[in-house]
Amino acid sequence: MKRMVEKLSAKYLDAPPVEDDAPVQALLQRAEELAGRYLGGRGIPGRISWVTNQNSRWASATPAHRSIRLSHRLQGMPEWVTDYVILHEMAHLIEPSHNAVFWSLLASYPHTGTAKAFLDGAAFASQRNLPSEKDGQ
Repeated sequence: MKRMVEKLSAKYLDAPPVEDDAPVQALLQRAEELAGRYLGGRGIPGRISWVTNQNSRWASATPAHRSIRLSHRLQGMPEWVTDYVILHEMAHLIEPSHNAVFWSLLASYPHTGTAKAFLDGAAFASQRNLPSEKDGQ
C-alpha cells in the first residue's frame, strides 16, 4: 500500500514520498514539547503526520479524532514556522473555532505574528508562481 501511494504521489502530485514512522514519532514528540511549553500540556494530538494532499492549506486538525495533518509544503520552512502551525492545529483540538479563546491559546508563543506573516508571504509567492530561493533566483 505504501509503495502504491508513493508511486501515485510522485506521478500525480510531484510530491515527496510518504514518510515512514520515524518522522511521525518526531512530530508527536515535538507536539508534546510545544504543548507542554505553550498550552499547559493540553491539545496533544493522538496522531500527527505529514500529508501530500493539502495544497490549499498548511495543515488541518480533526478534534473528533484528535488528529493533525501537516502539508508537506511546510517541510524546509524555518522551525519556528512549523512550530506555529503545529501549535495552531493543537489549539484547534482545544477550541475548534478562531474565536478569542482560540487566539488566547496562542498568545504565549513568541513567533505567532511573524510566522503568520511568513506563511502569508509563502502563500502569496506560491499563488503567483514566483521563483523561490531554492530555484536559484
